[in-house]
Amino acid sequence: MSLEPSNSRKGNLKKNMSSIPKIPLFCLKLPWDIHQNPSSPNTCTFEAPWLFKSLQNLGSVAFNFINSISKSTNPLVDTFKPFQFNARNRQSEILKSKRILNSEEQGEAEHRAFASALASGKEATVVEFYSPKCQLCNSLLNFVMETEGRNSDWLNIVMADAENDKWLPELLHYDIRYVPCFVLLDKNGKALAKTGIPSSRLHVIAGLSHLLKMKRRL
Repeated sequence: MSLEPSNSRKGNLKKNMSSIPKIPLFCLKLPWDIHQNPSSPNTCTFEAPWLFKSLQNLGSVAFNFINSISKSTNPLVDTFKPFQFNARNRQSEILKSKRILNSEEQGEAEHRAFASALASGKEATVVEFYSPKCQLCNSLLNFVMETEGRNSDWLNIVMADAENDKWLPELLHYDIRYVPCFVLLDKNGKALAKTGIPSSRLHVIAGLSHLLKMKRRL
């Protein structure tokens, strides 16, 4: 049996092969070709491998998820907003509390503290007359706070700026001629005793301790 094709078969085979579109070795796809010739029988089409298609789909899913989260009104997401506002409010309150008061505001604040101490009904109140310029007065601040904390069940300690005009009546009434000076008052506001002229920090501490011991013995 002969395997060589006849001449007629060779002619038909050539015609069929010429009708098959030739596939180029590489594809060059220009963007304007799509709009100008959308139905052209161009065999140069680009199909990405399945791995890149999967990565592309995964990326689009992740982008859509993040976008939906950012636009979500989920209560779990919204709970962070009040926290931020509360933090800002607390910060503004702290800044306001640290604002430096003028002389009149400082005197009014100290007088309110004095009135509150007398109205508390505690056994004793100590008024410390001080000066902002007095280094010895400033060095006693922590000690005074600790003393009040240890005896808070029966004692109040109030600060009074001796250079503030609002304390002038008390300065005259208690005959305050030096600072620091501690005045011991009973629960009715009556003066019982005061510390002497300060010669040192230890001298002032000893004088205040003597006032407190004296009141406890009464």
